[in-house]
Amino acid sequence: MSKDLTDLQLLTALEPVVEQNINRHMRMRKDWNPHDYVPWSEGKNFYALGGQDWDPEQSQLSEVARVAMIVNLLTEDNLPSYHREIAMNFSMDGPWGFWVNRWTTEENRHGIALRDYLVVTRAVDPVELEQLRIEQMTRGFSPGQNAQMGDEVFAGSLFDSVIYVTFQELATRVSHRNTGKACNDTVADQLLQRVSADENLHMIFYRDVSEAGFDLAPNQAMKALHKVLRNFKMPGYTIPDFRRRAVVIASGGIYDPRIHLEDIVAPVLKKWRIFEREDFTGEAARMRDDIGVLVEELQETVEKFEVAKQRRIERQAQVAEKKAAKNLLVSTSAAR
Repeated sequence: MSKDLTDLQLLTALEPVVEQNINRHMRMRKDWNPHDYVPWSEGKNFYALGGQDWDPEQSQLSEVARVAMIVNLLTEDNLPSYHREIAMNFSMDGPWGFWVNRWTTEENRHGIALRDYLVVTRAVDPVELEQLRIEQMTRGFSPGQNAQMGDEVFAGSLFDSVIYVTFQELATRVSHRNTGKACNDTVADQLLQRVSADENLHMIFYRDVSEAGFDLAPNQAMKALHKVLRNFKMPGYTIPDFRRRAVVIASGGIYDPRIHLEDIVAPVLKKWRIFEREDFTGEAARMRDDIGVLVEELQETVEKFEVAKQRRIERQAQVAEKKAAKNLLVSTSAAR
């Protein structure tokens, strides 16, 4: 039985792959400026500077779009915690260190642009947004917070981090893109297309480095993959009242169980050929089989969610129908 490689050995062995992927990323990335996607002409002072404070009627976003925007922004706000996580697990030396700083630089503009857009357009309550930002960042984030496997605490490692971030970046890309469409606003859609494009390139980097990791140490990478998927949580789960917000987002088609399975989990597993590879042995082979079980469980979750969603739509339609009938009756009576 071969002994697992240390993170230092993995970092050294994967360094050429990281350098290749950085070079590709720098060729493919497109620079953009947050200020170009903020409708500054719509801005006006708040009360402290003699203007008017926020009022709910000023927001032009639907509830789904507003909640999704807030969750997306608060997720981006925790960048210091994400930087710390990958800096600790990737190191700050050589190509790894260059990527940590480059990734952080590109991610930082997402929060800047989203906050400026939301505040200038008065799409959300800026006071509540600031309170949530403070709470969210104070709580921090780690992929393994509160997650355990039996008696084994989810401990961070190179493979844990790079595999987790592969799924997380893809999920964030999809969430931002769908939110842009839900906003029903050309500027917001253009902004979130830019953010999504960044997230996609970041995902490709982590996905391909992870793939090289599977070739280098398949059993070790599989153990990390199993741990990540069995305990997967989006980085926004530390946001106050996250469960309720997640329900609104799922019901609105921004990010739901079907999207998680079909657009996030399945494509990455296919790219890594998880169910085709024959180099997993022992415990790792059993974990690969359990991931197959997990996929089936996720499919069951999708089916249950779709049934519940349809029932909710039918209930809402009935309520709307009764309300319309009542209003018609009132109008008829008044006419008499």
